[in-house]
Amino acid sequence: MDRVIRVLVVDDSAYVRKVVKQMLARSPFIEVVGTAHDGAEALELTAQLQPDVVTLDLIMPVMDGITYLRTQMARRPVPVLVVSIASESGEAALTALDAGAVDFLQKPTALATDRIYEIADELIEKVKAVAAVNLVQKRPVAGVAATAPISSPTPRARRNQADVVVLGISTGGPYALKVLIPQFPADFPVPIAMVMHMPVGYTEMYARKLDETTALHVREAQEGDLLVPGTALLAPAGRHLHLQRGQDGQVFAHLDARPFDTPHRPAVDVLFQSAAAVFGSRTLGVVMTGMGADGRQGAAWIKAQGGIILTEAEESCVVYGMPRSVVEAGLSDRSVPLEMMAQTILDMV
Repeated sequence: MDRVIRVLVVDDSAYVRKVVKQMLARSPFIEVVGTAHDGAEALELTAQLQPDVVTLDLIMPVMDGITYLRTQMARRPVPVLVVSIASESGEAALTALDAGAVDFLQKPTALATDRIYEIADELIEKVKAVAAVNLVQKRPVAGVAATAPISSPTPRARRNQADVVVLGISTGGPYALKVLIPQFPADFPVPIAMVMHMPVGYTEMYARKLDETTALHVREAQEGDLLVPGTALLAPAGRHLHLQRGQDGQVFAHLDARPFDTPHRPAVDVLFQSAAAVFGSRTLGVVMTGMGADGRQGAAWIKAQGGIILTEAEESCVVYGMPRSVVEAGLSDRSVPLEMMAQTILDMV
């Protein structure tokens, strides 16, 4: 990294502001240039200090984090990392992502403030990733998610190269999926299984909200769910999504905490490997925006079975980490920008 990232910390708790500042100080590439106790003060300091990243609590007096986000994004977009307890349902965090936040990090509850130091490493990594985002160039134009579903190709036009689509995504994922999934028609011919890195307690609500925007049936995966055309299953946070074929030939979802040695649970690698084992060369893997390298090993499994791998192109990724790792390993068959991803997938299935 060739520059120091200037950060504004926003939280109504003086203790949390102090601790977040201390955690970020562990990195020589991060400097906390200011702190704010509510959204109103944050607006003033954002204009004054021009920070590279804002870490934002959501539940604050005077002006909450959502109001700050909407106001600030209308004035001048700035990369925002939500660091908040949010709400038990996760609705506030999802609303923040819709309002323009790039990513979020679950803060320990107020009753366990001594545990806040546990998020130090993840906080530093997410701040670095968020700082690399160019919101003007990377974020899709508002309203794209409302695009009408794409018409299915005629049978003659179909390549019919896959019997399943497995998709891995992380930072920037909530918004990207709201652009991608609604473009698929109700008669989408194969099942979709997805892994997105989110804290526990958020995936069920996100799946329900995504379901409201699309002709597909989207839901958080449950043990034993059958993979059927027109349905998209989202792996629940905290458990891996494995695809298995039963004695009757039908493919179903199996949820498990194992393997334990993955950086993420659920992991894209686990889903991709299980899909390759079940569907072989008829597997279409898609790796989209996100930091890290989850999906690279799984993509190698799919390619070893003769399957196909698509990666999101750098120009549309919020964070070109996961796709880059696949491309640099020589595993990507094609890099596709977000606005063309739905049509490309549909052409292949």
